[in-house]
Amino acid sequence: MSEASAIPATAAPAPAVPADAAASLRRNRGFMLFWAGQSVSQFGDQITALALPLIAVARLHASTFAVSVLTAVSWMPALFGAAAGTWMDRNPNKRALMLGADLGRAAVLVSLPAVVLFGHVTLLQLYLVALLVGIFSMVFNTTHSAFFARLVPRESYIAANSRLSASQSAAYVAGPAMGGALIQALSAPVAVLADAGSFLTSAAFIWRIRSADPTPDAATDAVPDEAPDARAEEKTPRSFRGELKQGWAFVTYDPVVRASLAGTTTINFFTFLAGTGLVVLFATRTLGLSAGTIGATLGVGATGSLVGALVASRVAARLGVGRTVAVGAVLFPAPFALAALAGGPIVLRVGLIGAAEFFIGLGVMLFDINQNAILTAAVPDGMRSRVSGVYSSVNYGVRPLAALIGGLLAAHAGLRATFLTAAVGGSLSVLWFLASPIPRITTLDALGAASTRTP
Repeated sequence: MSEASAIPATAAPAPAVPADAAASLRRNRGFMLFWAGQSVSQFGDQITALALPLIAVARLHASTFAVSVLTAVSWMPALFGAAAGTWMDRNPNKRALMLGADLGRAAVLVSLPAVVLFGHVTLLQLYLVALLVGIFSMVFNTTHSAFFARLVPRESYIAANSRLSASQSAAYVAGPAMGGALIQALSAPVAVLADAGSFLTSAAFIWRIRSADPTPDAATDAVPDEAPDARAEEKTPRSFRGELKQGWAFVTYDPVVRASLAGTTTINFFTFLAGTGLVVLFATRTLGLSAGTIGATLGVGATGSLVGALVASRVAARLGVGRTVAVGAVLFPAPFALAALAGGPIVLRVGLIGAAEFFIGLGVMLFDINQNAILTAAVPDGMRSRVSGVYSSVNYGVRPLAALIGGLLAAHAGLRATFLTAAVGGSLSVLWFLASPIPRITTLDALGAASTRTP
């Protein structure tokens, strides 16, 4: 089957979310518990995302490149996502993996204020905390897709992703302001304890979910014919190497997943040139803003994420799921250009940073909610962790490289030039989507059964 016909286009967009999807989710105890745990965890994440670079900048007087290294270290575990995802597909107890990841992150974060209490924190210790949290986050995120698909029926994917993203958006709105206030009142290392508590809360909710874990299966129905090694492997007893190759084969030959990965990786590379650490550094040293003001500005700007989460399904119903992804692919990175213009009176400095964050958040939600729904529908159940791991290895794997390049670029060309590069380069990612079948996906039903699709 040709790529053009892999995903049939419908005559006109149909509603992206069934009318009863929200009601069915309210009756879904497993998803509601999972949603509650993730909502609390997202708030805690915002504190750490602000606290770690602030410790590096304010307490340790770190250089621009050192702050970029902090971002890079936190994403380095993603390079091993493909192998980790393959192992997780072989492990039927996804809930135990997610519980372990949450408890591990909590333990690592508790160690930071302990180090401050009994000694002096160093950059090396910050890097170690970022690395270990990144490892546990990789485990959690790689398992997330398989666990989510067992909790939520296909027709509720967009509605469920909207709820998860709405919580994330609310955390983006209130989290930085709350984090900034806690950091100012208690110090950054002590404020990190709130994030540790959020992971313990998430673990408690996951523990209460009584749902069948995904079980390993053949999971090769959708492996393309052009992947002979993977199919030959399936005729022999299951092997780690064979399953890993199947994951790579699926991502390589499925036209939707391939284009999605190329476009998302391009966005991530360019936006991570100007990652959170550099934004905090820019706001602190170039714009002269305090921790409280930075947190409040990022929080107000992040209302764009909340708006995006609320309207994502409506926009998808009007434009189509795939076209909404393409719109988000431009709207997400382009506002970095606004941050590059920030200067002048404090009202203008705060206003431009806030406006950039607003439109970035809006674009992220339009992109992520619909993109995640497409990917969840496109990947067969038994391959979710494998495909997620391969996807993460490439998509998240470019983040540490981008953070390091961004630090070098900022050190030599300046932060404003780095932000402009992120805006222009990231916006060009839309070309990957426009050249793929994705814009023709009007609804998830138009995607068809992923397990029967071949190139």
